Amino acid sequence: MREWVSQFRRGLLELCLLNLLSRGESYGYRIVQGLRAVEGLTVSESTIYPILARLLQEGHLRARIAPSSGGPERRYFALTAAGSRYAEELNLYWDSVSRAVRVLRKQSPLEKGASE
Repeated sequence: MREWVSQFRRGLLELCLLNLLSRGESYGYRIVQGLRAVEGLTVSESTIYPILARLLQEGHLRARIAPSSGGPERRYFALTAAGSRYAEELNLYWDSVSRAVRVLRKQSPLEKGASE
């Protein structure tokens, strides 16, 4: 089960990260903190940065470097137009899958078919 949870979390974190960035640009540490603030999303920087890098490479994100008042420069990430569309598609898919899982948890399709 541990491998299944790991794979599930990877995909789910991508969706959560995209939804967080749909609110506006942010930098890595703030993204991690924003995700950690949601109960059940235990994440680390080492988990998030590879996802950010891949989404950047795929054209779903853009990045800019800006000075920081309290330390080194920060790399800010924001959704591109393609990233916004991608996030919308993933959210629609998530809604569809989560509805299906709720149905299956309440009533098996086999039970429904057997009663007809």
